[in-house]
This record gives sequence, structure tokens and C-alpha cells, in this order.
Amino acid sequence: MKVLTKNTDYAIRALLSLGSANGGYLSARSIAGEQDIPYQFLRRLLQEMIRHGLVVSKEGAGGGFMLARNPHDIRVRELIEIFQGRVQVSECLFRKQICANRARCVLRHEILRIEQVVEREFDNITIGKLLQDLEAANALNAHGCIPAAAAAGEDGALAGNGKDIKHETKGVTQA
Repeated sequence: MKVLTKNTDYAIRALLSLGSANGGYLSARSIAGEQDIPYQFLRRLLQEMIRHGLVVSKEGAGGGFMLARNPHDIRVRELIEIFQGRVQVSECLFRKQICANRARCVLRHEILRIEQVVEREFDNITIGKLLQDLEAANALNAHGCIPAAAAAGEDGALAGNGKDIKHETKGVTQA
């Protein structure tokens, strides 16, 4: 099960770059380079974010892309819904047909409850909060401190090199 698709991950990372620009315009090429996002892929994501009022663009010298809203008002849940639809743990489908047991399925009711919890949690995460977290992680790294979440791998073991830590502070969901 994927909670975040590549589209959503890249969109979040692009918004983090734009949020770090403090109200300035950034070119798609500079965002793509900074966040390791394929340029043409990023252009499509930025156009979608313009359509949803998250980003504005300006052509010409000094132009580029800029956040259209305060980063604290852009919720990760909104990005998930734009790029992947509602958060779903299970689709209650079998061979592209709605499950016949759907109406009386006890598990389905628990899954719906879990989906609501996950949606609320993603609703609490904003681009502004992620920018603050990124700033704090960068400050710790600058002082030689390694945040536990960035230093530990999936099995809890410490990362073998600083490359993993650098990538963690650069992206959102990359492990």
C-alpha cells in the first residue's frame, strides 16, 4: 500500500522549495535541480498546482513560480486529494467489481475509521510545518547533531553514511 505517490511527494518537495524562497519566484529548472525531480514531470505538477490555486507563475526575467497561499494554509491532505484522490486503505473491489459483501463487512467499517484518522493526521500537516521541521533538521545537522529519525534506517539501525541524512533533509518521504 502506498500512502503517498511520486506525484504527491514531488509536489510537496516543490512546494517546500517555493516556501523556502520567502515570497520570491523560482524557476522550474532550479526547483527540479534542488529537489532531484525530472524537469518535465515537475512542469506538469506545477501546472496542476496553478489550477488548484496553490502556485502562481510569472513569465519573463525574474519570473518563475511562487506560492499563491501562505505555506501554513497548504495542507498535505489537500495535495494527496489533488494528486491521488481520497486516502484509501482498501477499495473494497475484487476484479474491478464492488465487493458483494461491502454493505455488511465488519472490516470495512474499521478500515473507514482508519482512513478518517489518516485523513485528519494529513490535514494537520502543512507545508509551513514541514518547512519549520526542515529548518530545525538543518540547524541540527549544521551543529553536527543528527536527528534520530534521519539517522535510523527502517530497522532502527544508524545510517551508514551522511548521504542518507542529506537526502532526508532535502525531501519529505525519501528513505
